[in-house]
Amino acid sequence: MNSEEVMQKYEKFINPSSTRLFRFMGLSSIEAHAEGWTITDTEGKSFIDCLGGYGMFAVGHRHPKVLEAVERELHNMPMCGKVLFNEPAAMLAEKLAEITPGALQYNFFCNSGTEAVEGCLKVARLATGRKKFVAAHNAFHGKTFGSLTATGRDLYRDPFKPLLDGFTHVPFNDIPALEQAVDENTAAVILEPVQGEGGINVPADGYMKQAEEIAHKNGALLIADEVQTGIGRTGTWFGVEHDGAKPDLMAVAKALGGGIMPIGSVIGTEAAWQGLIEAPFLHTSTFGGGQMACAAGVATLQVIEEEDLLQRSAETGAYFKKGIEAIAKEFPQVIKEVRGRGMMIGMDLAKEGAGGMLMALMIDQHIIVAYTLNNPKVIRIEPPLIMPKSVVDHVLEVLRNSIKQVAEVIDEL
Repeated sequence: MNSEEVMQKYEKFINPSSTRLFRFMGLSSIEAHAEGWTITDTEGKSFIDCLGGYGMFAVGHRHPKVLEAVERELHNMPMCGKVLFNEPAAMLAEKLAEITPGALQYNFFCNSGTEAVEGCLKVARLATGRKKFVAAHNAFHGKTFGSLTATGRDLYRDPFKPLLDGFTHVPFNDIPALEQAVDENTAAVILEPVQGEGGINVPADGYMKQAEEIAHKNGALLIADEVQTGIGRTGTWFGVEHDGAKPDLMAVAKALGGGIMPIGSVIGTEAAWQGLIEAPFLHTSTFGGGQMACAAGVATLQVIEEEDLLQRSAETGAYFKKGIEAIAKEFPQVIKEVRGRGMMIGMDLAKEGAGGMLMALMIDQHIIVAYTLNNPKVIRIEPPLIMPKSVVDHVLEVLRNSIKQVAEVIDEL
């Protein structure tokens, strides 16, 4: 099947609008194979993946150790029967309890980030008996009803109102606003350690720790949405570690499956988990915790440790960010600001529409990037943590040339 036939089927059977948008941006390749930090299309063209599946491919595409673990379970028992115990789930839960900060201990396995957030919201209600939640403007927590209510952008919320009651939004990185919003009726504060879809917004040092203290002072819980920041993306296992924060509940997904299996987890302290300990079937999942997905998770965490990817994420990310900052100084009419931690970097562009143009130019040069969902002016860089500096140098060269072309267009306007 050629690329035109595939796109016609997308147009007819998936979504005509998104297909036409991709066509307009010149995105007509059909992905066929991936390995490491590259994606190859059906015509044999290779692309450097600087988007990383929105943070999913932390250990790269098709990492052999993750593949091996998944294949082993495929030939034994791919999905759990739900009545007997399964070893990969037990192993992954133990490992997550070991590497997560503070007293996080118990896991509920699901299939995605939005499911993990939904689980956190339910557990928080159950633990506290309260119904109020405090979230941040410009946050992104998912698009199912509970997580969408927590999400801080009206563009995605308004078509589905009425959403859940009891959610209050305050400015991100604003401690006084958080102090004013959290009270004796608050079940939990839910925050991302770095806002991903909001535009790679990095808060001031200590923000998450202060949020924890405000929540606990009012008898509320802190939910850390680590769906995008977790599993090494910011240079530590989890984004809250930069502040020394110890959340009561954590949502994890994306990178946990090694870019091969979908898996997420709701992780909680013993105190937060009491409601589910007393009534464990209040929240269940048919597919969550399957052997293949959990084996992928165990292998992914092992790879990160064995290949020292936390340090590589921090060092290569800092190198990447420094290179982009140098380009920003050269072309301030294009790049307003560079933000990020580890291999989670955002370029805040000065002009509306520049994001789409830059994205198209980069992809035309076989480098995949995209803008953030809540802020189209921010181009995100979230490549696999395994990407070497020599590849980063090539990306920076292409980026500079693309930025120069955008600058020329802006100067003519």
